[in-house]
Amino acid sequence: MATQSSGVRRIVSAFKAGFAAVTESVSAPASRHRRRVALTEQHRLHFDLLCKAMDDPALTAVLDTYETEIPLEKQRQFLFANALYINALHFHRIGAMSRGELYGHLRVMGQNQVFREYWEATRHHRKSLPVTSEEYALGLMMDDLIQELTDSDSDEWWVVGEPPDEPE
Repeated sequence: MATQSSGVRRIVSAFKAGFAAVTESVSAPASRHRRRVALTEQHRLHFDLLCKAMDDPALTAVLDTYETEIPLEKQRQFLFANALYINALHFHRIGAMSRGELYGHLRVMGQNQVFREYWEATRHHRKSLPVTSEEYALGLMMDDLIQELTDSDSDEWWVVGEPPDEPE
């Protein structure tokens, strides 16, 4: 009887493990979907707030956290540059854009002098990011890309830099 009871426990234990694995595999896509939905809602809110700040100088002043004096029109351009950058990051985060595709979009943005000024003016903002975060790594990727674009003597900017390997 003890042997049968032990065998039954092993079968029940194996069944529970199998059931847990199936449940996890079914819930993983749902969890990823919930994360994408939450990121999209956060992105929409961020964009709405940036639009309000671009439209209203009194609100633009709230986001003035630069280390030097930046004229109002330039601040509004910086807010738009931030919106473009965050939009590209959002598409990457939800899986709609690979890291290589993101790199291509950032390379185009890096061609614009106003975007480069924005990037430099917000360098101190990125210092607060945890070095283990994806946003920190993507910021370093942008830093390197802008440096490579600046150092390049080629007119073929679209081939400057080496797109990153896709993480496994």
